[in-house]
Amino acid sequence: MEIPSKYLEHAVEQIASLPGIGKKSAMRITLQLLKRSELEISDFASAIINLKINIKECNSCGNVSDEELCTICSNEKRDHTIICVVEDIRDVMAIESTGTYKGIYHVLSGLISPMEGISPNDLNIKSLIKKAETDVISEIIFALSPTMEGDTTNYYLYKKLQHTQVYISSLSRGIAVGSELQYADELTLGRSLQQRQPFQIQNK
Repeated sequence: MEIPSKYLEHAVEQIASLPGIGKKSAMRITLQLLKRSELEISDFASAIINLKINIKECNSCGNVSDEELCTICSNEKRDHTIICVVEDIRDVMAIESTGTYKGIYHVLSGLISPMEGISPNDLNIKSLIKKAETDVISEIIFALSPTMEGDTTNYYLYKKLQHTQVYISSLSRGIAVGSELQYADELTLGRSLQQRQPFQIQNK
């Protein structure tokens, strides 16, 4: 595709660098942006810049936040004795949308995946173990996707937490094996949380 403007070409390249967006979709988006007013484009660009500059990582759970603590961790009405372990912020949003969970979270920022070169040291795991050892935690819920990477991470976390007195549970298998948590419908996800079970190592 020959693009007659270097500015248009650069914009298309940047948008096409986003996951799931090909060159044709990037061109369509760029041309749509070109039709907008300078004020609209300025607001759009400011939103992206502020996203990068101002969003923080919660000091306690790793969730996105505007402050040092996210709105969930700073909420005194939440049950701070129960921690739900998730892969990323999309899973936090998915679980929150069910309206059934009242505890707090711990965001790992990924899953163990030797194929992709992701080891336990690359994830937010040490602080979870420290919480289980030092804080008044009664339960840790493994809410990771039922994939090979999710199961591997569950197993690793379970071994690392075995020496604590914390009760470890996992979502009931209402979510299809191999699917990602963020794509589960609210009803299924809510039931899986409410009907969670003691975590057990699967026989292979």
